[in-house]
Amino acid sequence: MTNQPSKLNFQLLIWRQKNRETPGKMLPYRVSDISPNMSFLEMLDVLNEQLIMAGEEPIQFDNDCREGICGTCGLVINGMPHGPERTTATCQLYMRHFADGVTIAIEPFRAKAFPIIKDLVCDRSALDRVIAKGGYVSVSTGSAPEANNILIGKNQADQAMDSAECIGCGACIAACPNASASLFMSAKVAQYTFLPQGEPEREERVAKMVAQMDAEGFGHCSNHWECEAVCPKGISVTNIATMRREYWRSLSPLK
Repeated sequence: MTNQPSKLNFQLLIWRQKNRETPGKMLPYRVSDISPNMSFLEMLDVLNEQLIMAGEEPIQFDNDCREGICGTCGLVINGMPHGPERTTATCQLYMRHFADGVTIAIEPFRAKAFPIIKDLVCDRSALDRVIAKGGYVSVSTGSAPEANNILIGKNQADQAMDSAECIGCGACIAACPNASASLFMSAKVAQYTFLPQGEPEREERVAKMVAQMDAEGFGHCSNHWECEAVCPKGISVTNIATMRREYWRSLSPLK
C-alpha cells in the first residue's frame, strides 16, 4: 500500500473457545505499533505477549515452519481461509496488506470433520487418515535410482509435481460450502496417477481414499471452485476431474 504509516494499529475480533464442549464466541482485542513487515502470525505473537504480561490466557493457534511449507497454519481471516492474498498461507501474509485501523476478524477453519480443540486450533487429523488409506506408493527403499531409467514425459512430470505441491492445510475444505475434501484428495491421487510408480496400486488407492473421505464426514464437490481460490499453492480443480475418472475406472470391470 502507498503512503502507509511505519506502524499500524488494528482492532481484532478473535474466536475464543475453551475446548470442544464449551461454546465459543468472538472477543475484541487491540494491537498497536505493528510493523507493516510483520507476518500475520508475528502480529498474533505480539498480542499473546501482551495477554501474558496482563495475566491473561494467550490465544492458541497452529503454526510450525512459518515458511508456507508445512500446512500447519490455517486461519479464516475476514471470512477467507488464509486471508485476502491469493496463493498465500497465513504465515506468509504480511500486515502491510491491511489498512491502518481496520478491524480484522479471525476464526478457525470450520467443518464437521475439523472439530475445534481450542480457540483457533482445530483437529485436522481426518486428512491424515485419508492419506493413510492410499496416499503413498509401496516401493522398496534404498538409494535413488538413476533418473533416466524411468522415462517420464515432461507434461506428466509437470502435472504430478503441480499436484504434489498440496501442503494439506485444509483451506479448500474451510472455503467449500459443502466442506468437501475433493481438492485435497484429488491432488494426492493425481500426483501418483501421472507417474508409473503409482500404477500398481492405482485402483485400490482411489477407492480406499474416497471411502475414508466419506467416512470422515466431508461433503461432496458441487463445483463452486472456492477451493482453488483459497489454496495457498494454487492447486487446480482439474485434479478433481482426474480423481473422478480414476474412481470410475476403479469400479469398471474392463480395466
